Amino acid sequence: MSLYSLPKIVALMGLVLGLASGCTTAATLDPVGTGVAPVSEKSASIVVDGSTGVVLYQASADLPRIPASLTKMMTLYLTFEALQSGRITKSTLIPVSAHAASQAPSKLGFKPGQTIDIDTAIKAIVVKSANDVAVALAEYLGGTEEQFATLMTDKAHRLGMRGTTFHNASGLPDPQQITTARDMALLGLALRRHYPQQYYYFGTQDFVFNGKLVRGHNRVLSQLNGADGIKTGYVRASGFNIVTSVSDNGRQLVAVVMGGNTAKIRDAQVVSLVNTYLPQVASR
Repeated sequence: MSLYSLPKIVALMGLVLGLASGCTTAATLDPVGTGVAPVSEKSASIVVDGSTGVVLYQASADLPRIPASLTKMMTLYLTFEALQSGRITKSTLIPVSAHAASQAPSKLGFKPGQTIDIDTAIKAIVVKSANDVAVALAEYLGGTEEQFATLMTDKAHRLGMRGTTFHNASGLPDPQQITTARDMALLGLALRRHYPQQYYYFGTQDFVFNGKLVRGHNRVLSQLNGADGIKTGYVRASGFNIVTSVSDNGRQLVAVVMGGNTAKIRDAQVVSLVNTYLPQVASR
């Protein structure tokens, strides 16, 4: 059972929206030591106490941003929901359609008609950010990717993600697919609280597929003590995005950085934010 019920999460995050006195803006915090934290049309960030929902830092957190592969967090949320309900199991085989196989990289490179089990599919999305697998899951659970995207948006709004609209399951470019840093933090919190039995997947750094070791590219997992997920993302229009979750000695924190100019800069910023604000996080 999750720590907070859904209404409490929504109410809590709604409350912190109005807590101006407890938040810091990019003009007053320099998380990467450059004098003044950069704010561009792509950038946004937020740090949230995972136990209380209190916002410790935010910059452009409610402005529309492009999620890129952070989208897959919701694809996995609905997958975990199906697992918990018994609709699917980890050994359920899902087919890969021609539409799924045609997705642009990153992907595993399936041919139409091949299948993948749910357990491997989840690992492929977390580690490889495989677009073909994300679409195959969407079609299996939603009938079509379009119908699944509607389910994704509906779920987002039920979680209180008011600034989010999904149009695909992968995060590949779509001008109508938008989110906010605050919404991504809320989704990160919801994943841990609602699906603790599946959450361990987000700490996976590699997996074996067809006899080959597939390595991930979320380097923050090895740079931060207690980092246990969640997801990176990039398309040209979004810049480099990341949602990072940390659980350390009873303290939980979720940090979001969007619109980084490079993966290295994004990673350095999120590491700095975690190191700066983790001491302020309440212990359970």
